[in-house]
Amino acid sequence: MPHKRRTHEKPENMKKTMRQLLSYMAAYKWGFVIGIVCAVASVSIAVIGPKITGEIITEIANGFMNKVQGIGGIDFDAIKKTCAILLAIYAFSAGMEYAQSFIMATVSNKIGYRLRAQMSEKIDRLPFSYFDSHSRGDVISRFTNDVDTMVQSLNQSLASLVSNIVRIVGYLWMMLSISWQMTLLALLIIPLSLAVVIVITKNSQRFFLAQQNSLGLLNGHIEEMYGAHEIVTAFNGQKKSIEKFEMYNGQLYDSAWRSQFLSGLMQPMTMMIGNLGYVGVSILGGYLVLHQVIAIGDIQSFITYTRSFTQPINQIAQSMNMLQSTMAAAERVFAFLNEPEVLPDTKNPVPVAFEGKPLIQGQVVFENVRFGYKPDKIVINDFSMFVRPGQKIAIVGPTGAGKTTLVKLLMRFYELNGGAIYIDGHDTRTFKRKDLRSLVGMVLQDAWLFEGTVRDNLKFGDPDASDEKMKRAAKMAHVDHFIETLDNGYDTMLSEGSANVSQGQRQLLTIARAFLSDPKILILDEATSSVDTRTEVLIQKGMDALMEGRTSFVIAHRLSTIRNADAILVLNEGDIVEIGDHESLMRRNGFYTKLYNAQFSSEEE
Repeated sequence: MPHKRRTHEKPENMKKTMRQLLSYMAAYKWGFVIGIVCAVASVSIAVIGPKITGEIITEIANGFMNKVQGIGGIDFDAIKKTCAILLAIYAFSAGMEYAQSFIMATVSNKIGYRLRAQMSEKIDRLPFSYFDSHSRGDVISRFTNDVDTMVQSLNQSLASLVSNIVRIVGYLWMMLSISWQMTLLALLIIPLSLAVVIVITKNSQRFFLAQQNSLGLLNGHIEEMYGAHEIVTAFNGQKKSIEKFEMYNGQLYDSAWRSQFLSGLMQPMTMMIGNLGYVGVSILGGYLVLHQVIAIGDIQSFITYTRSFTQPINQIAQSMNMLQSTMAAAERVFAFLNEPEVLPDTKNPVPVAFEGKPLIQGQVVFENVRFGYKPDKIVINDFSMFVRPGQKIAIVGPTGAGKTTLVKLLMRFYELNGGAIYIDGHDTRTFKRKDLRSLVGMVLQDAWLFEGTVRDNLKFGDPDASDEKMKRAAKMAHVDHFIETLDNGYDTMLSEGSANVSQGQRQLLTIARAFLSDPKILILDEATSSVDTRTEVLIQKGMDALMEGRTSFVIAHRLSTIRNADAILVLNEGDIVEIGDHESLMRRNGFYTKLYNAQFSSEEE
């Protein structure tokens, strides 16, 4: 199910997100402290520079006037010493800034690494219902775009914010040391600049969050359409796909344009206000020099401070914009990390093996099972069934009857709304999930293989299996001949999406993988739906041999393939409507007979 677009544009709880972010950063507090100290040291020493430059100008001007009056000249030795001090100050400042950049980059990327690691661990603890309501692209966007936004902000904005606050304080102190009158005039621009910043920040905040949400939706659509490119093309769905892409792209463009436009207004607006203050200071400074209140070099120093005074305000405004985007990204990341997890495993789990020998025989009991993907939409009602070890149970029924859902519940992919499922008399909730799933081998309708060698894909079922055992499993699945015809045999690389093998071959490989895992319980969900009739017969023989002594659940629409099942379970709308073997069900002339005759007639046609 695609992820639904969030209707709100502002963070649901900004304070909560901020507290969680600060709590998360606490583990790296000393790195941030040292980085910020370096930034403060760099800025503090650099603030003195314009004042010293002004003293050089004053020395030159006074020396020139003395030379004109014939009472002395320019003291170049004093100027050289002052220039040396100035160079040392700027060198120290540059060194501290480099140290700050190195430390902040290291710490912020460690946070990004830790966040992604925790999200990677979290994704394995999320219930399947989470992925029913969130697209893969949206989840990927949280791992990539949102975490990257947080890392960049912590790397750049945090130190920049502190540095610029120190600059403002330092500039203000130096300005006061030169002239309080000129400082008072310069300070008149601050309320106006702050008002502009507050107004723009308040209005841009909602667009930054909308931008992050739109980016997640767009990524989800692209990933979905790319993954199903052949299907989209086959059904001439390009136009609809492009229209949907253009809608999401338009939403992203609109929110990104508005957020960037508003944030881009800050610099020109504050610069204009700063220039007004600069003109006023220049006029007042000239007046004070004429009345010998300040030295001529102090005008240059003060003008430099005045021109620089608005830059930290601009940069703070930009940092605030970046922090707004960071809070939107952090809210999405922490929302993912705060998602309710699957119920924890029991503290006293039932063992499934002892000294390498299995303890489970494969008896399965469904007792009054009740389940719905949503509490108000129940798909399985009061389902009960007893399955002896080694029995082959076929599950048939129309689409939506609950066939696949039933085996997902056996694997404990979802928690029951009522009732219980037992294996060898033990409630499945008394097993560790890992142990429970190790008992079951699954072959799904959607044949999944990852990018890697054929050997790696087969041994995914049992990483410790020997090559001999692997090849025996491939032979039982009747896929060994196909593998041997490949250029590199079992070491042949499968491309992303396994595009270099056919759908039927992919299905055969997944069946071989299930064989290799040597499970006590088998689940075959439309396992032969993508192979030809001849291959299906061969697979059926191999599966019959494999299922000997194992409890098996076979879900199939091809009813001819499950005639030899010990029991056929006929489901309709979440309820058992019939149960029995093929002959008894056909004699009953009920729901199963109608399904079988309808399929037989369609196959003949």
